[in-house]
Amino acid sequence: MSDSKLRTLSMDFSVRIINLVKELKAKHESVISNQIGRSGTSIGANIYEANYAQGTKDFISKLEIALKEASETGYWLELLYKTNYIDEETYKSLSNQCTSIRVMLVASCRTAKNNQKTD
Repeated sequence: MSDSKLRTLSMDFSVRIINLVKELKAKHESVISNQIGRSGTSIGANIYEANYAQGTKDFISKLEIALKEASETGYWLELLYKTNYIDEETYKSLSNQCTSIRVMLVASCRTAKNNQKTD
């Protein structure tokens, strides 16, 4: 997968998270919506920021932060599902998209680390 594919997926995911936050706030849910809003949009922000990293270590660091944020977002999604704020279809769709991003981030980090060793 290319870097632009990861950026595109993370942007699409961020848009979905923002729309989810709007729905949650309409239901007067603010605690989890604030958390998932921050973590879910931070994924893409860190991926975008990695493109302007100051070297390989900084690039890897930004991607690893995005990976941590994706993991946190997965937690909030599961919590929203288990507390009946989102239905199963929404949960599965968002969770699968988040997992795809995590898989791509792990692969990107691994590739960057391997390339760093050969430099």
